[in-house]
Amino acid sequence: MKNKEFKSGFVSIVGRPNVGKSTLLNRILGEKIVAVSDKPQTTRTAIRGILSDEASQIIFVDTPGIHAAKSRINQSMVDAAYNAISGIDLLVLVVDAVAKPDADFVRKLASKAACPVFLVLNKVDLVEPKERLLEVIASMSNLHDFAEIIPLSAQSGSNVEHLVDLVRQRLPLGIPYFPEDILTDQPEKTICAELIREKVFRLTNEEVPYGTAVVVEAFKERENGVIAISAMILVEREGQKGIIIGKKGTMLKKIGEQARRDIERLLGTRIFLELYVKVQERWTERTAVLRELGYE
Repeated sequence: MKNKEFKSGFVSIVGRPNVGKSTLLNRILGEKIVAVSDKPQTTRTAIRGILSDEASQIIFVDTPGIHAAKSRINQSMVDAAYNAISGIDLLVLVVDAVAKPDADFVRKLASKAACPVFLVLNKVDLVEPKERLLEVIASMSNLHDFAEIIPLSAQSGSNVEHLVDLVRQRLPLGIPYFPEDILTDQPEKTICAELIREKVFRLTNEEVPYGTAVVVEAFKERENGVIAISAMILVEREGQKGIIIGKKGTMLKKIGEQARRDIERLLGTRIFLELYVKVQERWTERTAVLRELGYE
């Protein structure tokens, strides 16, 4: 990566919950490093994804969705999102093109950035009739002097490469901050915990996923090359524990099977995954626990 014209920079991806920020980052990187589900507030911390080539390095920062915080953990999530707006080179503000974008939210968030702002209209493949997309673009363009307005579909990948090209053009000259061959600065244990938590979000409903955290307590490679992972699923109540375990352990087994497939794909090797569930009442309101889990 020796290039006198080398470009590098930090790019934060922000927006409301469930607009597709994490799906977009995973699509850009070509690998799942961030938990994704159809439930809002799946992302809880700012996670860096790194895209490198011989001429540039983009450090994307995926952030929790900005929402009205009703608990300590939710406030930590919102704080993480706002903190990611400062000290960056470019802001990518993602909105759902299908739902009516919140004009006040877009205007206020864009005005907080001391850098160029790209407005990304996601889920354009679902907009009907297609003429409506032009109306959305017109209305959004009046809210801020956006450097670019990019319609795309993170799910299908349509126009995502164009977004990346535009981001590269805006990067300042700089140095590579990370080795060329890494996709994230998150430890493997952290990514594995995220992938397990994603399955909890996908397979359980109502309040259960929101009262859940995952901690990988052991991560060790055996002599035969298999990586043995032991993870604790933390919940707030006995009722949540029962739901996650399921009748005769069926739900916990399903969570483990689906998580194992994703982790094996990510690590490129076989793994042995052991899960257990622990109750810690009101952990989402306890500062010490949130700090220990990396949420504060």
